[in-house]
Amino acid sequence: MASLRFSALILGLSLAFSLISPSQSLTCTSQKFTNNKLYDHCTDLSQLSSYLHWTYDSSSSSLSIAFVAAPSKSGGWIAWAINPTGAGMIGAQALIAFKDSNGSMIVNTYNISSYKSIVQEKLSFDVMDMSAEYSDGTIRIFATVALPDTAATAVNQVWQVGPSVTNGFPDKHEFQPANLNSKGTLDLLKRQSNVVSGGDSRINKKNIHGILNAVSWGIMFPIGAIIARYLKTFQSAHPAWFYLHVICQLCAYIIGVAGWGTGLKLGSESKGFQYIDHRNIGIALFCLATVQIFALFLRPKKDHKLRFYWNIYHLGIGYAILILGIFNVFKGLNMLNPAKKWKSAYLLVIVVLGLIAILLEAITWVIVLRRKSSKSTRPYNGYNNGQDRQQPLAS
Repeated sequence: MASLRFSALILGLSLAFSLISPSQSLTCTSQKFTNNKLYDHCTDLSQLSSYLHWTYDSSSSSLSIAFVAAPSKSGGWIAWAINPTGAGMIGAQALIAFKDSNGSMIVNTYNISSYKSIVQEKLSFDVMDMSAEYSDGTIRIFATVALPDTAATAVNQVWQVGPSVTNGFPDKHEFQPANLNSKGTLDLLKRQSNVVSGGDSRINKKNIHGILNAVSWGIMFPIGAIIARYLKTFQSAHPAWFYLHVICQLCAYIIGVAGWGTGLKLGSESKGFQYIDHRNIGIALFCLATVQIFALFLRPKKDHKLRFYWNIYHLGIGYAILILGIFNVFKGLNMLNPAKKWKSAYLLVIVVLGLIAILLEAITWVIVLRRKSSKSTRPYNGYNNGQDRQQPLAS
């Protein structure tokens, strides 16, 4: 009986270990390759559940590597690169592998001069024995590269995974923290991979930029517009509605300018891809809001002949800011790609403000119509020099 239990235990353990792919092991030290290639060193990379096996030949200044990772989605791609000029993706000389439509593995070399310019071409250094293989959802890239700087004792490495391939060309990867921080230095003498710092700082700047703009253009400006349009209908709200409107819009403008400034700073620091539409809308919002703020100092009195045209100008610019602001916040959320709950939360805020506006619109129409009705049915009392008899429907 004991021997049967022991045999069952051994069989169960054997089955469990057989289900674990060597390439998907928790550490690189337990990974084996079907081509029986061996490397002097390996490291578990800090992001994207990726691994690098490597051998450095100082006599020829060459580096033999095996990069192991799983694409972010089935049918995606993986990439490993050396950047001779910097620490990030821009300027990287990359090896990108993916499965072709016929099932064969393809690995090509790409020069990444910017996020919009990923060119398949020969790299600035020689690459030999380049190949790739696929099994159990994992891709492995094998290659030997001649290091661009023969005297270097460390290289800047970048790695990445992507979701799909279209017409033989890798599609854009996600911009989650793991994707943005998948870079570091490979120290050839100390035999270790170090993470390049600074990624978290840039992500924090983007988050601050997004929060400032969502609060100002996306929430406070709409609230200020609702105050101006609806509260002034209630006689008890005079003149408090005007001061609330001014204070709300001034605060929104100050916060919006701070968010706009952080956006310009982020844009100047980005040497690669820039979100041109988002940036241009942001500049337009800043200009329109600045003009709108000056409207406070140029407002004619109610009985002035220019007041009618000022109202048109003020309302027109106000609605333009309202629409562009909300649109650009959603555009920013799509680019920042935060957790789904944040996008849902902002959408809920906009829906609630919209419902409040619809309710107040109905209430104000009822109030206005009642006032007109009461004035039109008011009996003539003989006062005001006969003006009521001449203009019984005046409001």
